[in-house]
Amino acid sequence: MKLVIAIVQDKDSNRLSNALVREGLRATKLASTGGFLRAGNTTFMIGIEDDRVHEVLQVIRSNCKVRDQLVTPMSPMSGSADSYIPFPVEVQVGGAAVFVVPVERFEHY
Repeated sequence: MKLVIAIVQDKDSNRLSNALVREGLRATKLASTGGFLRAGNTTFMIGIEDDRVHEVLQVIRSNCKVRDQLVTPMSPMSGSADSYIPFPVEVQVGGAAVFVVPVERFEHY
């Protein structure tokens, strides 16, 4: 058995959740916040048999898209802020960060 942990942007969360349900895959959703953009994310925890991991990864890949977003950098924490001019920067956001870890034991009560 494996535990798939997928961290996805909130914009993709509902689409992924619906797709997992359609495929008969159960998941636990947790609200989370990204450190880089300080934006809302959703973390999905999916317990799955080894032979179905590929299926879960395909559902995630199909429903979590990378997109470009303009972000205004935060002002510097130290130093002179007088010379700091916040120009928007285009960064890629979205997609999914996925971890697949072995599960030694699973209990359900």
